[in-house]
Amino acid sequence: MIEHAKITDFQLRIKIKNAEICLGGNQKLKIYGTLKCASGKRMKRENRVFFCSQEEAEKNGFRPCGHCMKTEYQKWKNGLI
Repeated sequence: MIEHAKITDFQLRIKIKNAEICLGGNQKLKIYGTLKCASGKRMKRENRVFFCSQEEAEKNGFRPCGHCMKTEYQKWKNGLI
């Protein structure tokens, strides 16, 4: 898990380009989603974290976003994850 406040924008772009970061999340709400999610783009920088995989996000106690990851969210909501 990488906190946005502890990384520069340049470093962030490099990690995304190299596929080291695939998902973003809200540290306070414990929600993760795609990097293109409109909900994720609105969050404050100090709340934003990044993950390389869904497994990493779920291991850290995050749940899928209901907007950009509808299928995964429904599985989580129904207790299948």
